[in-house]
Formats: sequence, structure tokens, C-alpha cells
Amino acid sequence: MTAPDAGRGIGAKARPVIPAQPGPPGDTFRILHVSTGNVCRSPITERLTRHFVADRLGDPAGGGLIVESAGTWGHEGAPMETNAETVLADFGADSSGFTGRELLDEHVIMADLVLTATRDHRAQVVSMGHSAGLRTFTLKEFTRLVKAIDPATLPPLEDGVVERARALVRAAAALRGWLLAPTAEADEVYDPYGAPLPFFRSIGDEIHQALDPVVTALTGVAARA
Repeated sequence: MTAPDAGRGIGAKARPVIPAQPGPPGDTFRILHVSTGNVCRSPITERLTRHFVADRLGDPAGGGLIVESAGTWGHEGAPMETNAETVLADFGADSSGFTGRELLDEHVIMADLVLTATRDHRAQVVSMGHSAGLRTFTLKEFTRLVKAIDPATLPPLEDGVVERARALVRAAAALRGWLLAPTAEADEVYDPYGAPLPFFRSIGDEIHQALDPVVTALTGVAARA
């Protein structure tokens, strides 16, 4: 989206905060993807994450991973952009039933991992509070950190995807100050809103390349050749 990155949901207190509901230990792990309008980048990332995790695990439920998205200037109730749907179809991912959401406090509170399209989005999520700093990364930043983590140090898949995901976030947070981006732009996924389909597809490829090592680390299963 081309709207300013200061979101209407950022710091908004008109709606009551809904605290995360406690569940059984190891029950679920919630991943929140954040962009601006929640009609292009974050819907693509949300649905590709779901698709790749289910494919690796052979489990449509994703092994307890809950993958969602929202936008700092989210178009509440809006469908995703048609070109975004086409990109998802290119990967065989499901775009049906999607509706846009404005980023609210409860989304951040409930998320175990927040992955943003840009550094500005990350800063906005962290500014909302809720001790979000250690679990909020740009997507490409998280990919870079994940690549540096020895998979042997993570819990085996037999312990469950949720426990593995929690360990992965802790390890990535510990590495953040030691493994910096080579350039400021290296951690950005640029906004394709209003662009033609070829640019959307290039952004889809970027997101795919960033997600692949993340999903491999989460599931312990490499992509099929």
C-alpha cells in the first residue's frame, strides 16, 4: 500500500484489548505477518506459509502452527488484491476466504512470532508494546538469522512443531545483534500495491525465497526437489 506506515491500529485504544487465552502447554504457536494494507504482501506471506508448512508436514492443520496477518493501515474486511490471488495460485496456495484486518493490540499480544514486510512495520509493532521486541522481525531478517542457526540445536520434530518454533524464535533473537543486514534495503519487501502482475510475481518470488529456509527450520523438513 502507498498509505503512510503509521497505522490507525497503532496505539489505538478505542477497542478493548483481548488478552491471549491460555491453553495447554505446547498447544499452538501463532505467527502474525504484518504489512501496510493487508491486501498484498501479508496475505501472500500468510497463505504461502500455511501452504508450505502443510505440504512439508503432510498435515493441513500445520502441526499446531496458526498463521495470520494484519496491516498497520489494514483494510478491515477487504479482499486481497487480485494480483496477489494470482501469485498464490502460481504456487498452488489457497487464497479463498481471506479478509483484511487492521493491526490491533490483541493481534500482537497473541502472536508468538511477528514477521513484517519492512523495518518500519517492525518498528510500529514494537512501539505498540506488549514485550514484542524479542519476537518481532522483518521476514528477511528472520530468514537471515534462521540460516545461521544449527538445526541440530533445535528440538527434534518428534517433540512437536510448536516446541521447535519456540526454540527457533529464542535462537534468532539471541543472534540479532551479531548478524546484521549487509544493507538497509536487505530486510525490505517492497509494496506491489497498484503494480502490474509481473512485479507482484517478483515479490511473490522474494517472499517464497525468504520463507523456504524458515519453513524448513520450523518443520525440520526440506522442500521437495
